[in-house]
Amino acid sequence: MSSPTTSTPRDGTAPPSRGSSASALRARRPSPAVRRQRRAAWLFLAPACAMVAVYVIWPILSTLSLSLYNWDGMTERTFVGLANYAELLHAPTFYTALRNNVIWLLLFMLAPPLGLALALYLNQAVGGIRLVKSLFFAPFVLSGVVVGLIFSWFYDPTFGLLALLAGHGIPVLGDARYATFGIVFAALWPQTAYCMILYLTGLTSVNPEQIEAARMEGARGFALLWHVVLPQLRPTTFMAIVVTVIGALRSFDLISVMTGGGPFESSTVLAYYMYDQAIKYYRLGYSASIAVVLFAIMLVYIVFQLRRMLRNEQ
Repeated sequence: MSSPTTSTPRDGTAPPSRGSSASALRARRPSPAVRRQRRAAWLFLAPACAMVAVYVIWPILSTLSLSLYNWDGMTERTFVGLANYAELLHAPTFYTALRNNVIWLLLFMLAPPLGLALALYLNQAVGGIRLVKSLFFAPFVLSGVVVGLIFSWFYDPTFGLLALLAGHGIPVLGDARYATFGIVFAALWPQTAYCMILYLTGLTSVNPEQIEAARMEGARGFALLWHVVLPQLRPTTFMAIVVTVIGALRSFDLISVMTGGGPFESSTVLAYYMYDQAIKYYRLGYSASIAVVLFAIMLVYIVFQLRRMLRNEQ
């Protein structure tokens, strides 16, 4: 009877023993201190994760679910599937609102460069700059209702400042051709101030040594701004663009105050159209489908900008 033999590897090395494999497994296990740190990290993250789940994820899922139903907020809900989306795609007001959102988005993109220009001006150490800063900060602290009332008086064709400057009354808010542009230019005032504040904060993190080195190399004016300052302001620019896009797509308060979506729904946008269907006509499922479309547009644009910024950094 032959005795059992143990096979050895061809390279002549002995197979790992049970003791060595057990010690290697113990070495891979995290130490008690590391486990305590991980538990502490999860404990600190738990309240924020709970708030995100309750106030962000749950409303998104609820809106997605509600968009598949026909509901007036009081009676029993009726499942209709994608009928709300089909009706939305055949509604002329939806395309009017979508076109106005595109106009808002294009014109609102003026806010980041204007805010950057104001921030560069206010970042100088000159006499009386604090007073000038307070004047430029003022639009940021005003509510949308106040801004809407101010510009409604400004555009008034009877006694408004625009009528005084032009010499005759121009019904900006009463003409379907001009109403959206008038509201957007009113909204640019506080949005530019907000972008200016973002860039003023970002300018504090610009490395002065790089600026001094560029000046010693002969860089001046726009070349210094483009090649030295703006690359260091990329995170601020990304934040300004994202906030501006979100502000353009969820514009509501100025439209409600200045035109109410008129004249003849010519100045309505997706956010106001959603409110109109939910509050005036009690069509909560249909308004939820508008909210889903608006959320999808925001998500696509923000993901595109985020990937572009990460690609530039790499």
